[in-house]
Amino acid sequence: MLPHVTATRYVAPLREGGSLPGIVEADDLGTYVMKFTGAGQGRKTLVAEVICGQLARRLGLRVPELAVLELDPVIGRGEPDPEVQALLKASGGPNLGMDFLPGALGFDPLAFETDPAEAGRVVWFDALINNVDRSWRNPNLLVWHGRMWLIDHGATMIWHHNWPSAAAAAGKAYDASDHVLATFAPDVAGAAAELAPRVTEELLAAAAADVPDAWLAGEPGFDSPDALRRAYVEVLLERAAVIGERITVGERSADKPSQAPEWVRVRLNGKAPQ
Repeated sequence: MLPHVTATRYVAPLREGGSLPGIVEADDLGTYVMKFTGAGQGRKTLVAEVICGQLARRLGLRVPELAVLELDPVIGRGEPDPEVQALLKASGGPNLGMDFLPGALGFDPLAFETDPAEAGRVVWFDALINNVDRSWRNPNLLVWHGRMWLIDHGATMIWHHNWPSAAAAAGKAYDASDHVLATFAPDVAGAAAELAPRVTEELLAAAAADVPDAWLAGEPGFDSPDALRRAYVEVLLERAAVIGERITVGERSADKPSQAPEWVRVRLNGKAPQ
């Protein structure tokens, strides 16, 4: 289970994110990046953050520690920004906290390097969870103490916004042509051989168990939070078995050209585009 702590002070908004996450202090003396249930993306964003973050951790990828952050809406009364005040007031109860990494820098593929093995693990993991938000446009990677950390998994498992499509989504291919790590020759085959056997039903169930019931209750078509957890497990388990062979890395075809900047295309192809 994720640790449960209580937010004691709202420090500042992080306006880089569309959901307006904020830095908060908690009663365990920790500092967290808080993602709110009252944000426009809704609670499914937090469900995705927990399942994917905890799965990544169990597979040996670096993800900031997560916690359930209890928020008393009264904290919002003293906020001068009306947008922040409304968000705090709408988010009473359990929210998501991500350990704040002080001094971390955003990953810049022109300034930082990674090896094919690590790049392959990240690309394979993103393919598993169908992450559409780890491109050169928005890497959602941090560099902290010289190591790469994965953040922001809210835009993953897009099938959970339309559960009748989930069965078909399990086998859907993943185009990593514009992935921020595509230029580092990711060893996807090696990652699949290493990680796929570790994605067991038990591992997935443990990750799903960390999601609070309050974020799962009331989903149409499911009679309990545990039934919904089981649905996540089934899709990811099926996807883990096949996705390694369905990942495209490299320049897109002529009828669907890459939108990446020239430096990305040059590094992918080893030559300037014609």
